Amino acid sequence: MKIYAVSGYSEVGRNMTCIESNNEAVILDMGIDLENYITLQGHDDLEFISTKQMTVAKAIPDISVLKNIKKNVLAIIPSHGHLDHIGAIPFLSAKFNCPIIASPYTASVIKAIMKDKRQDLKNDLVSLKLNKKIKLSDNFSIELVNMTHSIPQASTIIVHTPEGKVAYANDFKLDNNPTLGDKPNYKRLKQLGKEGIKALIIDSLYADEHRKTPSESIAKEMLRDVMLNIDSKGRAVIVSTFSSHIARLKSIIEFGKKMKRKIVFLGRSLAKYTYAAEDIGLVKFSKKVEICTYGKQIQKKLDEIEKNREKYLIVCTGHQAEPKAVLSKIATGKYRFNLLPEDHIIFSCSVIPSEINIKNRKVLEKLLLQKKVRIFKDIHQSGHGAREDHRELIKMLNPEYVLPSHAKLDKKQALQNLALEMGYHKYNVPILKNGDILEL
Repeated sequence: MKIYAVSGYSEVGRNMTCIESNNEAVILDMGIDLENYITLQGHDDLEFISTKQMTVAKAIPDISVLKNIKKNVLAIIPSHGHLDHIGAIPFLSAKFNCPIIASPYTASVIKAIMKDKRQDLKNDLVSLKLNKKIKLSDNFSIELVNMTHSIPQASTIIVHTPEGKVAYANDFKLDNNPTLGDKPNYKRLKQLGKEGIKALIIDSLYADEHRKTPSESIAKEMLRDVMLNIDSKGRAVIVSTFSSHIARLKSIIEFGKKMKRKIVFLGRSLAKYTYAAEDIGLVKFSKKVEICTYGKQIQKKLDEIEKNREKYLIVCTGHQAEPKAVLSKIATGKYRFNLLPEDHIIFSCSVIPSEINIKNRKVLEKLLLQKKVRIFKDIHQSGHGAREDHRELIKMLNPEYVLPSHAKLDKKQALQNLALEMGYHKYNVPILKNGDILEL
C-alpha cells in the first residue's frame, strides 16, 4: 500500500490524500488553502480564477506527485463539505476520470459551488448515505462512518483494500450531544478497531491542547446567554458565524424567534450553504428567515432594517473579517447602515489562527469599537477534537500506523508525542510533509 500525502500535511487546509493498492487508487478530499486563496482573491467565495493561478499561489494541491497513477484513480471521496476539503474540486477533479462520492449534504454543497461558479462538473457525483459502504472494484470499497464536526454529515472515511483498512479522520470531534444530526457511530468505529486498521490519518489541529473539545450543545447555551439574557431593546443585533455551521445557525434562529425579531441572512455563502441543506431536506430555514444574497438586495434590506432596528436580527457573513464580506462592508461604510453605540455584534466563532485572519479581525474590531458598539467574541465551541479526543479515537480504532495531518509541524509532533505516550513506536507515527509517499 502507498499513501500519498498530496497536501494538507505541511499546513492547515488544502487537504488531499491518495491511497494506492494493487495498481488502483482513491483520492480523499480535494481542498483549498483558504489563507492563500483569500490573499489571491480577497474573499472566501469561489469566483472565477484559473487553475494555474491557484496552483502558483499554493491555494490548491500540487497533484504532480500523482502523475504516474492518475489513470488508476477509482473515485474522489470528500470527508465533508468545508472548502479546505472540497474547494479544489472545481479546479482539479476533471483531471481524474472517476466519480466523486460524498454524503448527501456534501454532494449538495458541491453542486451549489459549481452553480455559483457557473461551471459544469465533469465527474459523476454519487450521493452515499452515512454508515453505508460502496464497492469500487474487486480490491477497493469505501464507507462513510458518521462523525460529528461543525458541518452536517461529516464522515470518517474507511478505505478497504487487500492490504488492510485506512481510516481517514479529517476533521472530527467526539460530540455526544450534537444539536443537529447523530453522535459519532461509536459502534462501527469500535468494530473496525477489532477488525484491524492499517493506518489512521488524523486531524492534528488541537493535538497540543490537553482537553476534550466541548459539545455543540455548550455553544448553544453560550449563545442563549448572550442573545436572551442581555438587554438589546432598541439596539441592532448582528451575529456572524461560519456559513456552513448549520447547527449553529439553527440555534441562532431559535433564539432570534424568542427575541421576537425578524431574522435576516445576508451574504452569498450563507445562502449557498443554507440552500444546500434545504435541497436535501435537512432544514427549512427559508420558512423562518429572509435570505438576501447579493449587494443591491442586501443594501435594500439594510435600509429597511435601519428604520426599525430593534425588530430585526441580522445574521451575516464576515466572522473572519473578510474584506468583501457583509460585516466588513457595514463597518467600513460600503454598505449604508449606521452602527450606533451599544448595538450588539456577536462573533459566534473563533478566529482561524492564520496571519491574514488575525490581522483582518484586529482591523475590523478597531473599526467597530470606534462606533462604541458592544462586541461579544468567541461565542463558540470548535468542531475539531483536542488531545483527549485524539486519544479516544486512537484507542477505538487501534491502528497499526498513526499519521498526523491537517496541521503544521508543531501540532503534528504533539500528536506524535501522544501516540508515543500511548505505546506506539516512533517508526509507526511518521511525520509526513506535502508530496511525501509512504509505502507500508
